[in-house]
Amino acid sequence: MTPTGPELALAEQIALAREPLLVRGAGTKSGMLRPVQAAATISTAGLTGITLYQPKELIISALAGTPVAKVEDTLAERGTQTLGGIAATNLSGPRRVAWGAMRDHIMGMRAVTGRAEVIHSGGRVLKNVTGLDLCKLLTGSHGTLAVITEITLKVLPAPEATGTVMIRGLDANRGVAALSAGLGSPFSVSAACWLPDGDAVPGPAHAGSATLLRIEDFAPSVAYRTERLRADMTAFGPTEILDDATSRAVWRAVRDAVPLRADPAEAVWRLSVRPSAGADALRAAGDAGVHGFLDWGGGLVWLAGPADIATHDAIAALARAAHGTWTLLRAPEAMRAAVEVMPPEPEPLARITRRVKAAFDPRGILNPGRFHAGL
Repeated sequence: MTPTGPELALAEQIALAREPLLVRGAGTKSGMLRPVQAAATISTAGLTGITLYQPKELIISALAGTPVAKVEDTLAERGTQTLGGIAATNLSGPRRVAWGAMRDHIMGMRAVTGRAEVIHSGGRVLKNVTGLDLCKLLTGSHGTLAVITEITLKVLPAPEATGTVMIRGLDANRGVAALSAGLGSPFSVSAACWLPDGDAVPGPAHAGSATLLRIEDFAPSVAYRTERLRADMTAFGPTEILDDATSRAVWRAVRDAVPLRADPAEAVWRLSVRPSAGADALRAAGDAGVHGFLDWGGGLVWLAGPADIATHDAIAALARAAHGTWTLLRAPEAMRAAVEVMPPEPEPLARITRRVKAAFDPRGILNPGRFHAGL
């Protein structure tokens, strides 16, 4: 495929660079991971627009700087942050438990490497076996290997209706048990979370915790399945069904971590553990003065608390004890520069990481130090 004008301009900027570059789009992810010390910024904010949309094939392509709201509007017409930012960070919402991570939905990608080479991987059709699958490598690389310029996604039909079964008053362990039962039911639950405060989400206030299970589909199917699931969940405690509008508002809030109620001065962590360990990890975090909630059936632990090294070390230790992993998503810049923002890699894996970095960005000019000091 012939490089586009904007791609050639990016390639020229990278080729002429003599010092590190900060790669960014709209800047909504600038507070994630380690701060980058760069002499200049290379921006994808000007790379906007839908370049391909085939509704019948459930395929859409867009330039990396395209606002996600624009992509959503385009999809809504046919049945903020940028698309490139979500791909570069591999962020996934509550549907992760049912439909996979962001990288699982990327069909193709174009990018400019640290060598100033324009590359493309994958394509625009579902049955595609063209070359190495670099899409999954670049997704989640936080701009350290290449500047993503265009992304092709496979999309899913928007659900006609959404319903949520809510169980009130369960502690975290019992809540995870209910989430597990719901996810293991035959009713195709598409999201499952436990919130310590039921009034932390839109809709009527609820005292105590809220255990939430979402079902999406055609309206008659949602009505039938939510009622059947609600009946099954009564074994855990008082239940009710949230209507379509309330359900959509609740899950948007969960996606955006609104129930975390993180103070701007607090640090924010995400822990990934086996679902059965989520409640214990959340309890241990509470002992360290940190608060949070559970998503992905208990496997994703959102945490917020004091932005200091002692608290950070305690969170890292409890993640290791749970045989899980952790990411420092937000903290003051000085703290992010002083601590590991994710677990250090074992040396054999670290050697592979260094080789991959050298292959894509031999001069080390793209977002240096984003993951670990010196890399």
